[in-house]
Amino acid sequence: MILALLGSGISNCVIANDTIIIKAVGTWGYFANYPTHEEPFWNHHIAEVSGGSIVGEIKPQDELDLRGYEIMHLLKNGVFDFAFGLPGYAMQENEIFEGADLSSLVQNIAVQKRVADAYFPTLSRAFAEKYNARLMMLYPFPSQMIWCKQPVNSIADLKGKRIRVFLRTLGDFVEGVGGIAVNVAYHDVPDALANNRVDCVITGTMSAYTVGLHKLTPYGFTLRVGWGLAFGAMNLTKWNRLNESQKELLNREIATLTENMWQQTATEDEIALACLSGGSCAIGEAGNMTLVNPSEADLKIRDKVAKEVILPRWTERCGPECTANWNRTVGKVLGLRAEATPQ
Repeated sequence: MILALLGSGISNCVIANDTIIIKAVGTWGYFANYPTHEEPFWNHHIAEVSGGSIVGEIKPQDELDLRGYEIMHLLKNGVFDFAFGLPGYAMQENEIFEGADLSSLVQNIAVQKRVADAYFPTLSRAFAEKYNARLMMLYPFPSQMIWCKQPVNSIADLKGKRIRVFLRTLGDFVEGVGGIAVNVAYHDVPDALANNRVDCVITGTMSAYTVGLHKLTPYGFTLRVGWGLAFGAMNLTKWNRLNESQKELLNREIATLTENMWQQTATEDEIALACLSGGSCAIGEAGNMTLVNPSEADLKIRDKVAKEVILPRWTERCGPECTANWNRTVGKVLGLRAEATPQ
């Protein structure tokens, strides 16, 4: 393994007897986060700044042909030392993992950062208890919007449409506005559209451009229905093998990585929307998608669905203790209260 790592770009680093090798799994190689942040950090940066004390090797989950729920158990069992992913991977085992990215509650990335910070201790405890993992970071993908084959001029136009989702909370939103939620993996989206399994797709702005949705769904409704909030977590057994200086260095470098990822995501919506809709596009060929921004009336409907459908359904799934914790943390940031039955 060390020979292979030396060949991958860290040959200028001295591998000492106390070198820690960290095997990591990333998100998706075709999204910007992996080639821009995850891959350089583990395959190059961490060895350089640690003088070879910490050496990483990482591959994206699509190259490894892994699914999210598999990654969580592989991290728990120490097959991977570090994993990037979505908390939604773990929600089938405990709905507490949904709490920092419930659909449509947050429209502003600065507010989403406050939400992530408020919920970090909750997720940290959950990662340790459920997966023997130390939560190291939370960061967003570009915001999740709605892309359709037919014109959508308002939330009302979503009624009856079959809409691709990938998280339960997104399904709650779709059903709350009268649509039909259809679970489809990202790599199956083009086929699902071509075979008329779905009429619309929920995915991030940059991922919509990356997969070429402007060629398949000519219409975009730019209501933010989620952020695709992601995590970076380390196997606790491996963390405990680090010496104190290694822990300090890793904490410091991951804090910088996290800040960089938040800053980049803050700019990616604007870039992706321009590229999708015929604006200036420095990252490739521009599309010709028609974009419609939600009206004030749409935002009021969104708020109603959030309070009467999304929050009550999640409360039922998560239970009283989980809900009370959310109200003390995220709910306080947003000025919202989760209740099983809206008052």
